[in-house]
Amino acid sequence: MITRAAASLGLSALLTRAAVTALRTRAPGDRRQRTNYAGRTVELYAGPAAALATTLATARVRPAAALAVAAAGACGAYDDVAKDDRRGFRAHLSALRHGEVTSGAVKLFGIGAAGLVAGALLKEKPVDKVLAGVVIAGAAHFVNLVDVRPGRAVGAVLLLGAPGLLRKGPGAELAAVAVGAAAAVLPDDLRERAMLGDTGVHALGAALGAAVVASNNRAGLVAHAAAVVAAAVYGDKISEAARSLV
Repeated sequence: MITRAAASLGLSALLTRAAVTALRTRAPGDRRQRTNYAGRTVELYAGPAAALATTLATARVRPAAALAVAAAGACGAYDDVAKDDRRGFRAHLSALRHGEVTSGAVKLFGIGAAGLVAGALLKEKPVDKVLAGVVIAGAAHFVNLVDVRPGRAVGAVLLLGAPGLLRKGPGAELAAVAVGAAAAVLPDDLRERAMLGDTGVHALGAALGAAVVASNNRAGLVAHAAAVVAAAVYGDKISEAARSLV
């Protein structure tokens, strides 16, 4: 008998591959290409494909979580188009103080607000709602932090999402959605044929955060919220550690 989590994993992977194929067919040429860290030209189809597939598959499990995934992907897409190379909250908040609304600021406030809305819909008590929002937005940010070399962000989603598959209920299904989409783009990512971009990494991260929220009580939410806040504080060190991995 196929479990609901297995069905979600398969659906997410199939939707992601179908979306990649459709985007390649309908938008050929250099409109969705970028030069990566090594100077190679790679496709950006994987990001929108993963974001779309993850949103649809998540909506089947928890529509409120799909809201956060869609918003995270949309904010990431805006950043991909803007191509602002500034990294870290300080740089974007400093620009905001000087009247410049950067794409990073859009991500910070957009994904944060979407996370809080989703958290409010997924949990009942006020404290849990806030913690859930922090976890969802923080998870999206964390996956972005490790997206510094091929396979790092996708690997993080697979590594962090896999334990969630052992749980029961919506949390396992949401984890399966993130893992399925990540697995579907992993080969192209490792071969440096494609990259997720901010569109894909933020959507996958938000789905991962939603899985954590659906699987944990307050104690678990506090622990995960503390972890993602710490990751944000030490973001530069985390990115450097991910960059140095063989």
